[in-house]
Amino acid sequence: MNKQKAILATAIKTITTESEAIAHLATLIDEEFESAVNCIYESLGRVVITGIGKSAIIASKIVATLNSTGTPAIFMHAADAIHGDLGTIQKDDVVICISKSGNTPEIKMLVPLIKIGHNKLIGMCGNPDSFLAENADFTLNTFVKKEACPNNLAPTTSTTAQLVMGDALAICLLELRGFSSQDFAKYHPGGTLGKKLYLRVSDITGNNLKPMVGADADVKQVIIEISEKMLGVTAVMNKNKLVGIVTDGDIRRMLNKYENINGLKAKDIMTTNPKTIGADVLAIKALKEMRANSVSQLLAVDGEEYVGVVHLHNLINEGIL
Repeated sequence: MNKQKAILATAIKTITTESEAIAHLATLIDEEFESAVNCIYESLGRVVITGIGKSAIIASKIVATLNSTGTPAIFMHAADAIHGDLGTIQKDDVVICISKSGNTPEIKMLVPLIKIGHNKLIGMCGNPDSFLAENADFTLNTFVKKEACPNNLAPTTSTTAQLVMGDALAICLLELRGFSSQDFAKYHPGGTLGKKLYLRVSDITGNNLKPMVGADADVKQVIIEISEKMLGVTAVMNKNKLVGIVTDGDIRRMLNKYENINGLKAKDIMTTNPKTIGADVLAIKALKEMRANSVSQLLAVDGEEYVGVVHLHNLINEGIL
C-alpha cells in the first residue's frame, strides 16, 4: 500500500472506530443517566466538572457547553483540587468527575473529599466496577472497546465518548429548561450565532448613510447621491412618500437605453414598488429576502416611513453571511 492510500485508510479506520463507539454509547443510556440529569436540573447550585489529563480538557469543553445553554458550570482540575482548589465546590453544587478508568490516584484522593462535603457526585467513566463508579451517586457509562490509537493507548475514542455524553447531558438540560433561541442569543451577544438571533435591520441602517432624492431630481443628482452615499442605490421620494428606487444597475440600463440623458428625471429611470423590509426585522431575514429576490440592497421602512438601506456587504461585515 502506497503512502497516500495508507493515510486515507488510517483516517477512515479512526473515524469508523470512533463512530461505532458512539453508536454503542447510545445503548448505555439508562435510568442512571436520567437520575443524573434530574439531579442537576433540581440543584440550586452549579455543576462543577473535574478530571485529569485529557479528561480535564473534555471537562472544560462540557463546562463551556453547559454555560452557553443555560446550566451554570465551572471547571476544576482534579490535580489542583487536592492542592487548594477544592474550595471551588460550594454547598449546593453538583460535581461531575470524568475519568476513563475511574481509578487514577488523583480521582481516588478527590472523591472522598467531595463526599465529605455532601455534594452529589456524578461519575463519568468507562469502567462500571471502578473506584469512581462505586462511590458516585450516579454513574454515566462511557465504556469503549478500544481507542482509535493502534496501540490502544492514546485517549481518542474514550474522550470522544466523554464529549458526546456531555453533549447529551447539556441538551437534555436545555430542553428541560425550555432554553430558547432568544436565551441563546443572550449568552452569545458577540458571536455570529448570537447576531443571527438579535441583530436587527435598524442596527445596521443606523450606521449607514441614508441616500434619497426627489422624484423630479435630474440624473446628475441621482448619480451623485448614489456615489456619495456609497450603497449603490438611492431611494426616490415624492415629498415624504417612498415611490421608487434607483440602483447602479438602473444607471447602466439608462445609458444603454437613451442616447441623450439630458432632461431625464429620477422618476423616469426608477424601479417602482421597491423591495422593502421592516426596520425591526432580524438582519438574517433581510439576507433571506435578498437571496429570494436576487438583490444586494433593501430599503428599510418603519411603517410607511423610509429609514435607510441595508446592504449585502453590511451582512457580510457583521458575519451574518
